[in-house]
Amino acid sequence: MSNIQLLSKIALILNIEELVFSEDLVKDLDKEWQEIARENSKAVFVYKIIYKSQGHKVIGYIIEPRERESLPALICNRGGSREFGRIENNHLFVRLINRFARNGYICITTQYSGNAGGEGVDEMGGSDVEDVLTLYKILKQYKRVDIKRVGMYGASRGGMMAYIVLSRVKWLKAVVVHAASANLVNKEKFRPEMFEHYKEMFGGSLKEKKKRSALYFADKFPKRTPILMMHGTSDWRVNPIDSLKLAEKLQEYKVPYRLIMFEGGDHGLSEYKKESGGDALNWFDRYVKNTEKLPNLKPHGD
Repeated sequence: MSNIQLLSKIALILNIEELVFSEDLVKDLDKEWQEIARENSKAVFVYKIIYKSQGHKVIGYIIEPRERESLPALICNRGGSREFGRIENNHLFVRLINRFARNGYICITTQYSGNAGGEGVDEMGGSDVEDVLTLYKILKQYKRVDIKRVGMYGASRGGMMAYIVLSRVKWLKAVVVHAASANLVNKEKFRPEMFEHYKEMFGGSLKEKKKRSALYFADKFPKRTPILMMHGTSDWRVNPIDSLKLAEKLQEYKVPYRLIMFEGGDHGLSEYKKESGGDALNWFDRYVKNTEKLPNLKPHGD
C-alpha cells in the first residue's frame, strides 16, 4: 500500500493530494534555490492535506522521505498570523522543513484555522493551538511514524505555539525554536504597532497576552524535553532579550535547554541559514532520532 493510501485511511484527514515538483512552481526563486528544490523533490514526497480540527477544516502539509519505515516525526509550526507568513507550495521544496525530511523525518505542518482557505478563526495562540495538537493525533495513526520519537520546531509565532504546547504535553522528545515570541506583555514597547494587531487577533487583554507568553508559564515545561532556542541579536520583530530572560527561567526550573544568540542575526537568521539549520537538525538527531540521554543538570565536576 502506498504512503498516500495509508494517509487517506486516517479519519482526521478529509482530503489529500500530492504536490508534484515542476519548473513552473519554482520559477520565481533564485537559480540556487531552484536547483536545491529539484534535488529535494527527488528525495521526498510532499502532500497537501485538509484535516479536521475543532470541528472544521484546516489546511496542512506533510513532507516525508520516500523510503524507510518507522521514522521519527517533527511537527513544524509556521510563523506569522492570518495570511502573513502563510506556507506557499514552493516553500515546501526549499525551506528547513524539507531539509528535516531529507534527513529522515516525517514532517507535518499547519496553516492554522482560518488561513489559506481553511475554516475557523486564527487566534494566534488561542483555540488554534488545537490545530497543532491535532497533527500529533494524525501522526499517531500513520503507520510509517514511530510515535515514540516526535519533536517540534517553531519559528517566531510558531515558536510561541511550541511553548504553549510544551506547557500542556509531555510526549515531545525535543523542541527547537527560532526567534520565538516569549513575552507578548512587553512586546508593544518593542513594537508599538502590535497593540492593534493583538487587539484584532485575540482581544489584546493582559490575561490573554500572558496565556501566550512563556515567561509566565515556563514552570509548566516538562523536565524531560530539551529545548534549543536560537535568536538573532539584531532581530527587530521579536525582542532578543525575551529569549535571554526565558533562558533564566529555564535555568531556574532545571529545564534542559541551549540558547544560541547569533551576533547580528536578523529575525529570519538570514545571515546564518546553514549554521542555524545545522544546529536545529543536530538537536533533533540527538534527542529525537537517537534518543540521546539527557545531560546532568545538577552542579557537578571539578
